[in-house]
Amino acid sequence: MKIYTKTGDKGMTSLANGERVSKSELRIDTYGTCDELNSWIGYLRASMVSSSLYEEQNVQLQWMQNKLFNLGALLSKASGEWILAEDVERIEQLIDVMQQEISAQRSFLLPMGSEMVCRSHLCRTVCRRLERKMILLGVEGNALMFINRMSDYLFVLCRYMTFKNSEKEEIWVK
Repeated sequence: MKIYTKTGDKGMTSLANGERVSKSELRIDTYGTCDELNSWIGYLRASMVSSSLYEEQNVQLQWMQNKLFNLGALLSKASGEWILAEDVERIEQLIDVMQQEISAQRSFLLPMGSEMVCRSHLCRTVCRRLERKMILLGVEGNALMFINRMSDYLFVLCRYMTFKNSEKEEIWVK
């Protein structure tokens, strides 16, 4: 199978349901941002491989990457249930486990730390952008909740890694 089809040479692409749309449409931009988030998470995971401290989080992020492909299918108008309530609940449980180890947050934090922590902050901000695009697109329900929780997870992961690395969080100063 050839990777190029030439069907997009004039700026159009096909959705999963066969509909042809401009590559500049919000829907395409949204699932492009979903793909970007997935790539950033892969970049974050690449830095975790060498650390036994984050084996569980690496597996969790791999699960989330697979769910992001599901989300891409949903955004591309593929039929089926792609993100379930159980997926949202699972992320909440993962957040709760990490939060049990770190101190309560008492102020805003600067997105700073080790390279791994900074990669997680980049993932978090791309995740928030994806959420905003999904809202503009009118996505609701489990898919929107999943992305909202994922950005929370990524923020808590930043704090968790900072704690595990014995680093100091940088607090925002007015």
